[in-house]
Amino acid sequence: MFPDKFYLLLFFWCLGFFFLWNIPFLTKRKPLSFPFPKLSILIPARNEEQTLSHLLTSIHLQRFKPHEILVIDDQSKDGTAEVGKRNGCKVISSTDLPEGWTGKNWACWQGAQQATGDLFLFLDADTIFQSEGLEKIVFTYLEKGGLLSIQPYHKMEKLYERLSAIFNIITMAGINAFTLFGSRVKPKGAFGPCIICSREDYFQVGGHQKARNAVLESLVIGKEFLKHNKGVQCFGGKGTLTFRMYPGGLRSLIEGFSKGFGTGAKAMSLISLFMVVGWIFGGMGVTRQLVQSFVLGDWVDLLGWLIIDVLYILQLHWMLFRIGNFGFSTALLFQIPLIFFVIVFMTSLLRIFVLRKVRWKGREVKTGMRES
Repeated sequence: MFPDKFYLLLFFWCLGFFFLWNIPFLTKRKPLSFPFPKLSILIPARNEEQTLSHLLTSIHLQRFKPHEILVIDDQSKDGTAEVGKRNGCKVISSTDLPEGWTGKNWACWQGAQQATGDLFLFLDADTIFQSEGLEKIVFTYLEKGGLLSIQPYHKMEKLYERLSAIFNIITMAGINAFTLFGSRVKPKGAFGPCIICSREDYFQVGGHQKARNAVLESLVIGKEFLKHNKGVQCFGGKGTLTFRMYPGGLRSLIEGFSKGFGTGAKAMSLISLFMVVGWIFGGMGVTRQLVQSFVLGDWVDLLGWLIIDVLYILQLHWMLFRIGNFGFSTALLFQIPLIFFVIVFMTSLLRIFVLRKVRWKGREVKTGMRES
């Protein structure tokens, strides 16, 4: 009844279930032992005056109290350092960026040198803890060890932010931690906004020094933990940790995703990359076929493409409600964020592999260096 390409695009739709099947979330756990190790929270921050205050407030509201909070001020031009000081943090002024380092990695490495805790929790300044979120993270880490990483739940306020839907899905899928094959497949790394490990493990694997020139430092650090036979556990942040990505407008959203998506694609396994590309191709393909069938008045074919379109809508909604407050309308109009993704992704490839530099927070970040 339907042409062969109908079944091909249906196959591409099915691939979505393979690369983003089960996203585990942290649950409340009982403490394993007393006393607890001392926890150092390290927050690299560059021009984060607005977001940092929300994070620090959420930390102070937690029942579990850290040993210390270090804010590493990466030469901010706003009141980032003052916010840290007002909230009782130890503020470290980052020195000039050495050759071969990116800003965040250099800030984290300096913070680690001065931290005195037994555990290191690295947080992006735009994250916010939910009730008992810090306790969930620490107690889960004490149970599992190694490197524990959380991708925060994405909370959006403005319409343009929903354009990030496909980026969010592929960020979760690209780490290889939530596939249909479960724990039989090792993650490809960790998520950047939140990682926790022991002080001993951090320095043993080389920490941010090992990832000093990496645009996506968490991928490198995660791989180093795996090389040293230390487990890497990845979780979704729903109910634990949230963030609002790129509230500064559409330009910041484009810059942010352009910064690392080409590099992230390069780091993906060939199988995962094939599945993601096939799934995206299927979404673009069904859109094209819908338009073509409607223009030609081929109502039988149009019915078939509408079936796959509805399947994509339902699948995207199932994916997105677990990773952010996108709402059903984002899935219903998925072609808009899908086309936006393709445009920004192609721009990212150009900047990373041809121009070999991207722009982020007022700095040009070189991407042509080899990771050591």
